[in-house]
Amino acid sequence: MADVVLTGGLIWTGPSAPVSGGDAATAIAVADGRVLAVGSDRDIERYVGSATGTIDLAGRRVVPGLMDAHTHFIAGGFELAGVALRDAATPDEFARRIAGFAGEHVGEWVLGGTWDHELWGGELPRRDWIDSVTPETPVLVSRLDGHMSLANSEALRQAGITADTPDPAGGTIVRYEDGRPTGILKDAAQSLVSRVIPEPSEAELDRALQAAAGHALARGVTSITDMGSWQGLDTYRRARARGALPLRVYAVVPMATRARLADFIARNGTGDDRLFWGGLKAFVDGSLGSTTAWFYDPYTDEPGTTGLMVTDTAELREAILDSDRQGFHVIVHAIGDRANDWLLDVYAAAREANGPGDRRPRIEHAQHLSAKAITRFGPESVIASMQPYHAIDDGRWAGKRIGPERIATTYAFRDLLQAGASLAFGSDWTVAPIDPLIGIYAAVTRRTIDGANPEGWVPAQKITVEQALTAYTAANAYACYREDRLGTLDVGKYADLAVLSDDIFLIDPDAIEHVRVDLTMVEGAVVYERQ
Repeated sequence: MADVVLTGGLIWTGPSAPVSGGDAATAIAVADGRVLAVGSDRDIERYVGSATGTIDLAGRRVVPGLMDAHTHFIAGGFELAGVALRDAATPDEFARRIAGFAGEHVGEWVLGGTWDHELWGGELPRRDWIDSVTPETPVLVSRLDGHMSLANSEALRQAGITADTPDPAGGTIVRYEDGRPTGILKDAAQSLVSRVIPEPSEAELDRALQAAAGHALARGVTSITDMGSWQGLDTYRRARARGALPLRVYAVVPMATRARLADFIARNGTGDDRLFWGGLKAFVDGSLGSTTAWFYDPYTDEPGTTGLMVTDTAELREAILDSDRQGFHVIVHAIGDRANDWLLDVYAAAREANGPGDRRPRIEHAQHLSAKAITRFGPESVIASMQPYHAIDDGRWAGKRIGPERIATTYAFRDLLQAGASLAFGSDWTVAPIDPLIGIYAAVTRRTIDGANPEGWVPAQKITVEQALTAYTAANAYACYREDRLGTLDVGKYADLAVLSDDIFLIDPDAIEHVRVDLTMVEGAVVYERQ
């Protein structure tokens, strides 16, 4: 007998499953946290006993639990309580919000932010915008992509950054004409300030995790990959030990710590299906918004630069080959076309040097690709781990950064799928909202968030609802070695699922952004229900 059955709806079990009509499933039975049966309402009646709970779907759509392939999860939990600058549309509003937050949190660092200077025309903020309202309060607020931050004078003072401070390797201190820092720190330069910020307590970390988990579950997210840290892994393990980890976590740690990970796995294994590890993250370049993504040709709007290699390429190449040799899951950030080509070559070198294996290397973002790179992902079994919301966000201004020719193969979802690539979707939260339904809307419509592209920005790269949903479910499970137990609602797999307020397969794609999650289940247990 089932523990619970959901009936009277439409069940999409996974890729190629019927969406509607007589062959489409309308009910699902769950026992012991796994899918017991899927079929018609009549098929499922046989699994209903005296102790079976029932949920009437009332025609609603059920999909597998949504998975996010790329988050900064605990940072997201902290950001929920930080200063909110994402929609600050003018310099005055930017400064006003920082002043208000500082006034309410006396004696604390002002962190978070996720500001976007493109909202007010592209001028980078400066410390003199906020120094007068935060004279004794240190401020470090990041741009939405995480590759650039603004520090005020007090934060620079505490970090010891002056006109004489040299740019660190892989980073830039933006300066006034006289050499003094403006407060803008790009990529590795951000660490000059972040290293003097007091470490959060375990209690604060635990609260941030629970806040992030509640936020994600309300959006149907039942599993995330966290591009995190050892501090984050420790936080997840504490929650798991006390039975307080309500969603699944693939905890990735920095590649520079691979010796520590090898020792950790020797002592602790690789976790379980609720919390697991074994992946290593590294960076080739920066971001498009910060003009630090690594391209062959100069930026159109900043012709003096082609971007940054944030890690020494000789060191990174050896680290990737060594990580692959040890059997770790290699997960590397690359955004510019030159960065992606370089990384694909290194992955090819790793295969040649270390022999065959089920390695599933990932390129995080894979945003701006050469035509040749697009054809390599599939045959070379490299996973393109991408974030569709970035397309409708960056699409407002990306053209002025890199021009029309490079734009044609930007966020090339359709071309990659047609070339046989495995596409895993995520959010990059906190850079973008952790909301797969918004991501599906972005991938299907490519309508930029400013409303300027109603037919889609680079519309040739649109994909279907099923393709986008697959990238958030089955393909995502494959990207973290869990395709045998997650990602679809096949019998025997975990009963992780989401009930949607509207049927994303049948409504106008432009309306998908308004769809909400009514119910989220993990292992057959309701972990979120919309009131």
